[in-house]
Amino acid sequence: MQVTTWQLLEVRDGKPIKLWTEGVPVESEARQQLINTAKMPFIFKHLAVMPDVHLGKGSTIGSVIPTVGAIIPAAVGVDIGCGMIAARTTLTAADLPDNLHALRSAIEKAVPHGRTLSRGRRDEGAWHSVPKQADQAWAALDQRFKAITAKYPKLASTNNRHHLGTLGSGNHFIEVCLDEADRVWLMLHSGSRGVGNAIGNLFIQLAQADMRQHLANLPDRDLAYFKEGSRHFADYVEAVGWAQDFARQNRALMMQAVIGAARQVIRKPFEVALEAVNCHHNYVQKEQHFGEDVWVTRKGAVSAKKGELGIIPGSMGAKSFIVRGLGNEQSFCSCSHGAGRTMSRTKAKNTFTVDDQIRATAHVECRKDASVIDEIPMAYKDIDKVMQAQRELVEVVHTLRQVVCVKG
Repeated sequence: MQVTTWQLLEVRDGKPIKLWTEGVPVESEARQQLINTAKMPFIFKHLAVMPDVHLGKGSTIGSVIPTVGAIIPAAVGVDIGCGMIAARTTLTAADLPDNLHALRSAIEKAVPHGRTLSRGRRDEGAWHSVPKQADQAWAALDQRFKAITAKYPKLASTNNRHHLGTLGSGNHFIEVCLDEADRVWLMLHSGSRGVGNAIGNLFIQLAQADMRQHLANLPDRDLAYFKEGSRHFADYVEAVGWAQDFARQNRALMMQAVIGAARQVIRKPFEVALEAVNCHHNYVQKEQHFGEDVWVTRKGAVSAKKGELGIIPGSMGAKSFIVRGLGNEQSFCSCSHGAGRTMSRTKAKNTFTVDDQIRATAHVECRKDASVIDEIPMAYKDIDKVMQAQRELVEVVHTLRQVVCVKG
């Protein structure tokens, strides 16, 4: 008989919570946030909590929130469709140049990244002149976007077309990795950029405005929701679906740019996408579970249906994993989206030094300065313990280690 690895947390006046957190820390604030969400009247069956769980805005990062008849926009968040893409190449470690700085520089030049807000200067994280490939991809998204902006005109002035094919900042990254057989993989992490952020914030505000008479009765104002059948519910589903498609296309465009950059530096001809994955980890969609159609919000979680490939990145300087889903229905066929933070960005910057960052990333060609200390590996949970805690949810197909990392 199989022994379950999840822990059960019963919630008074709410649905139960099932946590795959054996051997990993769960902060008390995150636990309370989960309890608040479990008390919402439309939660279906139970909440599923992944081992990378930590405090988030509105709802807990690393949680799977199934709902019937309602969606909580803040549970999806503002980085709508954020996720990962990875592809294996025909290259091996021996084909890479001895000095990887030129490869990192080529990738940094090929993909706009970071963010600059200096008055009178363009944002370095956006295209100055949108390339042909990005414009072709935008053409496929444009008509649906116009339908959304016809109802919500302020979204038209967001950074949208000029962000398609760009990385962003924070924990978004591009990596060159080696697997257990020293084969070269290309991998990156990003979402729906400025336009997704604007869509998320707009609908969070609309949900709170629609519920202003009831906000005092909510455990948290960020749990404001849209009821299915309402105008804003339908508009949100339309907009969030578009943002998720933008995010998926954004990652695909960047992958092509990274491949092009690698071909400029690596002399040996190579092919890509022998194995490829492109998956969201901040999103909502309708799925069937326990014989019923429900809305599933994965806030920092990846779909792990039986046989489905996914990506679980470690922190900067740690291992990452290509995984295959085991289809565990108790988790609503989900797994973690990474290692999960153990401390805030501010605390990390106050705790560690540039020397700490240099030591922790000694094996990686990457930036090693004060502006990336918040992404230091020690600010994250132990990825091996995270993987052990979700052994019922996924099996490891490949283990990757970074050799080049470009941070946003």
